[in-house]
Amino acid sequence: MGAVVRLLWQTVFLAIGQVWANKVRAVLTALGIIIGVASVISVISFLNAGRDWMLDQIDSQVGSRTMWIWGDVPDAQRGVMSWADVRVNTTEARLLLERAPSIEDLTPMCNRSWEIGYGKETVRGASVRGVWASWHDVESRQVVLGRPLSRIDNEERRHVCLINEVAIEELKLDVDPVGDYLLINGRRFLIIGVLETKESGGIFGGGQPRTELYIPFNTHKMMDPYSGTWFQANMVDAEQADETQAEVRFVLRTHRGLSGDDEDTFEMEIVASAIDFFNNFAMVITGGATVVVAISLFVGGIGIMNIMLVSVSERTREIGLRKAVGAQPPVVLMQFLVEAVVLCVIGGFVGLAFAFVLTLIPKAVPDFPLDEVPLSAVAVAIGMGFSALVGVVFGILPAIKAARLNPIDALRHE
Repeated sequence: MGAVVRLLWQTVFLAIGQVWANKVRAVLTALGIIIGVASVISVISFLNAGRDWMLDQIDSQVGSRTMWIWGDVPDAQRGVMSWADVRVNTTEARLLLERAPSIEDLTPMCNRSWEIGYGKETVRGASVRGVWASWHDVESRQVVLGRPLSRIDNEERRHVCLINEVAIEELKLDVDPVGDYLLINGRRFLIIGVLETKESGGIFGGGQPRTELYIPFNTHKMMDPYSGTWFQANMVDAEQADETQAEVRFVLRTHRGLSGDDEDTFEMEIVASAIDFFNNFAMVITGGATVVVAISLFVGGIGIMNIMLVSVSERTREIGLRKAVGAQPPVVLMQFLVEAVVLCVIGGFVGLAFAFVLTLIPKAVPDFPLDEVPLSAVAVAIGMGFSALVGVVFGILPAIKAARLNPIDALRHE
């Protein structure tokens, strides 16, 4: 066993010497391997970094457990059924909280763009949303000054509001505006709290944060009964999205008296679905990249085989001399096979270096979405493993040819 290891070690150094003696030819031969390995490592690394970035964006801005529910007229009923007939309402919101155990929190929501005034300052088209007090937990968004909305605010239709920090700047309010009054669509509202401003960049819009106001849901409906309504909910477990959808569908269909043949008069959307879509998209991209890399490695492998066949022809007398002094065919075969593998592995390391350089692009490009792209350990293992495999597959034929040479004919070779 020790002799075999020693022979293998000597063969590796011999192979490295051959590569070094023909540096330019070795680089050109391994170019396909270099491109293939650099491609697979960089593509997988960028995909992994992009997926992690997207998940961070979802968790920070929406939440992976978020679910939206709204009324929708089926295609077959358009023109027959009105939108008012399918609109979700607070009764259904309470039913979902009572009868759908997979729903953790829920708030009905409505929205209008109204004019906001404070003294001489006016903001036109500001987003004013009506919500329940549970919105704070659903949205994971708390106040930094004052108090949050309460259930009593909603039940008594109080004219109170929450604003974000941007509203303070745009309306030129006091540093602590709690207790001041605003005019919302001509009505006087008391500011009871200031919300932390949620950035709107990333995949959810690239504009600057804008003025936001939140008022009790019932107060909003009193001001505008015809505004659209939807539910925003948090699921108990994002992994049980299918079960949650089934519960919601059962509760709403039962309440709306829909039979088995009737189409749903509502729609649902879950953030987890977007995550699944992105993962599937990433798999498609990975599959396409794999095909490209496989072609590149195949071309590189053909180059390896050709150069090894040339090497066998150039070193025919050397092979004959080694056999004449006692070298067995397996030893000669191993020599050329190891040389092919070493050439491919060196190409793999060069490709790894190029991939590392490519992953530094985000740091050099201003405003690039990804802060950094770490090398994927799995991608490195795949790339280096395939480079070695190419050396074995495409180096075996020249190695067999060398092992089968007749020593007498080889010594006569010019």
